Amino acid sequence: MTLLLENVTKRFGDFTAVDHLDLSVKEGTMYGFLGANGAGKTTTFRMVLGLLTPNEGAITWNGKTISYATSPEIGYLPEERGLYPKMKVEDQLVFLGELRGLKKNDAKRAIDHWLERFEVPQYKNKRVEELSKGNQQKIQVIAALMHDPKLLILDEPFSGLDPVNVEMLKSAILDFRNNGATIVFSSHRMDHVEELCEQLSIIHRGKQIVRGSLRDVKRSFGRQNVQIKADHDLTALESIVGVTGFTKTVEGGIFQIDDEQVAQKLLTGAMQAGPIRHFEIEEPSLQEIFISKVGKEHA
Repeated sequence: MTLLLENVTKRFGDFTAVDHLDLSVKEGTMYGFLGANGAGKTTTFRMVLGLLTPNEGAITWNGKTISYATSPEIGYLPEERGLYPKMKVEDQLVFLGELRGLKKNDAKRAIDHWLERFEVPQYKNKRVEELSKGNQQKIQVIAALMHDPKLLILDEPFSGLDPVNVEMLKSAILDFRNNGATIVFSSHRMDHVEELCEQLSIIHRGKQIVRGSLRDVKRSFGRQNVQIKADHDLTALESIVGVTGFTKTVEGGIFQIDDEQVAQKLLTGAMQAGPIRHFEIEEPSLQEIFISKVGKEHA
């Protein structure tokens, strides 16, 4: 089962929110969809769900247009809170489960399972407004997962969760991926995307500016970091040709380089200046790539 977006464009009057976007997310793939606020991520998700209609292009799931009939196959976690604050947790989840095609008894069994897994069974009969923001987020996650969807659209799924609960949610998402689900999620936490995603896109002002596997995206960036730990000052090495940046640290420094051959020059220069305790060539982080591509306009 593949989620396919071909040449998708969405305009609101004279404003183009999504501009000729192409995505292909295969079964069992975790796909990171990244962009600054206002880049077009949520608009794209709403088109995938059929809540908005593209002005151009096509969106298909398993070769078919997404419609109400495909609703039971899809789980969606919106970035904004979408729960009824006065309703009790179980009543609300039963209602949302039935909208996705679950029978009432099946919904209740699924609710009990997920409340236990997320370690919040005590909130079953509490009103949503009585829960903390983090626990409200857990309930929203349960609403997205409880009907065992084959396509998961997760908009900032880790928002409001502490580190322990982030790991709990990661485990659940990975279980879905390992069982063949297709997953697309956005996150402002680049480390989560690096850890979980095989494929990714970065969009900026509605345009897709980066696309590919995480490995290929990093290799194509053309820059690497060299970390050196030493007790002597490394500042003079900043003048070596091919060094594009230098950050002094307590234990030494981190150099940005544009070619691996520059690393050898750094090693030679550092050793000539004195003994070194650590030397490592590091690939660029997704955070660095993202800031390089779109950060200047959002600093």
